[in-house]
Amino acid sequence: MVQASALPRNEGGIETVIGILKQRFGDRLQTGASICEQHGHTTTWIQNQSPDAVVFPHSTDEVAEIVQTCAAHKVPVIPFGTGTSLEGHVNAPAGGISMDLTQMNRILSVHPEDLDCVIQPGVTREDLNIHLRDQGLFFPIDPGANASLGGMAATRASGTNAVRYGTMKDNILSLEAVMPDGQIIRTGQRAKKSSAGYDLTRLLIGAEGTLGIITEITLRLQGIPEAISSARCSFPTVDAACRAVIMTIQYGIPVARIELLDERSVSAANAYSKLDLPETPLLLLEFHGSDAGVVEQAETFGQITEEFGGSDFAATTSTEERNKLWQARHDMYWASLQLRPGASGISTDVCVPISRLAECVTAAQEKTAELGLLAPIVGHVGDGNFHTLLLIDMENADEVANAETFVGWLNDLAISMDGTCTGEHGIGQGKKPYLEKELGAATQYMAMIKTALDPDNIMNPGKILPG
Repeated sequence: MVQASALPRNEGGIETVIGILKQRFGDRLQTGASICEQHGHTTTWIQNQSPDAVVFPHSTDEVAEIVQTCAAHKVPVIPFGTGTSLEGHVNAPAGGISMDLTQMNRILSVHPEDLDCVIQPGVTREDLNIHLRDQGLFFPIDPGANASLGGMAATRASGTNAVRYGTMKDNILSLEAVMPDGQIIRTGQRAKKSSAGYDLTRLLIGAEGTLGIITEITLRLQGIPEAISSARCSFPTVDAACRAVIMTIQYGIPVARIELLDERSVSAANAYSKLDLPETPLLLLEFHGSDAGVVEQAETFGQITEEFGGSDFAATTSTEERNKLWQARHDMYWASLQLRPGASGISTDVCVPISRLAECVTAAQEKTAELGLLAPIVGHVGDGNFHTLLLIDMENADEVANAETFVGWLNDLAISMDGTCTGEHGIGQGKKPYLEKELGAATQYMAMIKTALDPDNIMNPGKILPG
């Protein structure tokens, strides 16, 4: 494991807060070693730093009460969704209280005529879409994991549909949040636009729980498309596949999803999901629209692929065939682990302008080969975002060192291309060293905002910014 920096602990304050919360919440306050370790869990190689206790609130008022208690004794509070974050977001480097929001999982209201809904943060994206299905609506942001929508808001998640529907910041109308002093605020109303004051909604989206705890979310919804078509096409090289993506986007085809699997990922998908795809770089696409529209879009994409040596092109409107392909894409993490049984999978992501995508992905492949790393690549390449999964023997110090070298090199490369060190994973603990490289003096103003709102640094300390 990669060591994570520890912060000073407030032992007396932690003990006092646990006693107060135990009396107030009873069995909904847990201090067992296993549950605390679970809530310091992070699906990455960063060292687990467990909280001292885990509390399960049921309402915004209870969240406010917990925060007020922690604030009074200067004890850290770390919000927890489903634990699927990838950069150490839920670790507790100074100890403190993990606030597990999974029991705040009510869908409070749906307004079909306005295409919006109001939910608690523990609702997962799959549960929401099941609830909405009968009303002909869906929520489009799909990061792959069945994450909680509160966690997705806190990390500014995106995923496979972002090329058409945007990211979480584009699909949230307003938030209710508990601030570091325990006060409850609402950042906006249900109106589709507003010029009223500072945009606190987007300040909290992506803040990773460092400025406040999200307790209610008003989401934009979409109508379920009349028709959906999927297409797939194989390419001789990753460079050719990426150039086909660039032309598809520049041509203005309104793709809903456009995903890249390199040859290693395709091999893993074939074995794990029992597919029979050519083991060369692959693009998977999805089109939303009218019956005629989705067919036309797929045909136009097929014509584009011919210019880049595309082969084995196929398009379908069959729900069963579409679901099989997209399930294979969503299972890529587990499929890739089978390429090297016993290895740990370390995922990192960057995002670059679409015009630099082919160059960046090709360079990443060459660098992993140079370092002797097995590292399949997948990506939401319609918006220039891709993921490299490093398959590492964590007991091999040389491999771990090479993996760290690669991650740092890739972050620097993306930034040098006017890109970002993270398209959707967030900063957490893992990418803190690269934020200042990317944004420069802007990080000083982030720190000022943090200090002004949270002077005692109790809200998820040790994430995004130093300290």
